[in-house]
Amino acid sequence: MTKRIIHILIVGAALITMVGCKTTKEVITEAAVGVKSHNEFFESLQRNAFQYETLSIRFSADITMQDRSFSSRVDMKMVKDSAFQLSVVPFLGIEVFRIEFTTDSIKAVDRINRRYVAEDYSSMNGKLPIDFNYYNLQALFTNHIFLPGEKGISEKQYSQFKLDQSGTTAKAIAKDAMNLLYTFTADREDKLLSAQIADDAKQHGMQWDYRDFRIVGNQPFPMLMNVQVVADKSVVGRLVLSSSRVEPNTPLTLTFSIPARYERITFAQILNGLNNSKE
Repeated sequence: MTKRIIHILIVGAALITMVGCKTTKEVITEAAVGVKSHNEFFESLQRNAFQYETLSIRFSADITMQDRSFSSRVDMKMVKDSAFQLSVVPFLGIEVFRIEFTTDSIKAVDRINRRYVAEDYSSMNGKLPIDFNYYNLQALFTNHIFLPGEKGISEKQYSQFKLDQSGTTAKAIAKDAMNLLYTFTADREDKLLSAQIADDAKQHGMQWDYRDFRIVGNQPFPMLMNVQVVADKSVVGRLVLSSSRVEPNTPLTLTFSIPARYERITFAQILNGLNNSKE
């Protein structure tokens, strides 16, 4: 496994370990229809994507990594294109871990071990050799297609995707500067069903699937997300996120405090620890 792929898997595994819908109605996918032009497909896909300015979700998370598994409540709060937080609350309503992603930094507090991380992405250059950013991670959690390393997708950028509409689903494929493939699968209603990041041989990567679409605020949203991390074509980690409450466009305030006596560690130390645990 190359160093680049190892780090991709580490990031995926790190996400796994870190981690009510107001009236809902199941969305039933209809039969396939005819193919669309290249631009028409992407315009429809973006138009049908979930629209929001703020988003609050309560997840039930089931996490499996090799021989370890556990479940926890995970609360997510997101202010679009600004920041989002994941709070892990396994029992008795007591938060044990919180992580915050902003457009330029990452912070995390581990209340069990009394330590924290606070780093700018710029300080991680060379540690994460992957063309992936805050906006891409935001897109994964909100069922949006994205271009690696980009904030959004303009009409001029549609041509960067290869589009295959030959089957019962459509596949849009992009490649980043390091030749990783980003494959997005949509149904014939132009609703995103999955996102995959992998090498050419698909030996290593991450698969993010969207299921159980229900109407939230007059829009379809996937109430179930399945995430798998693959190494040497074997699944080494799984994360299942089941939503019990989804609230778009409600007032949100994101706060993040770090207790004075907590030990500061670096993201590099996390990566080294994960690397050492695989030896």
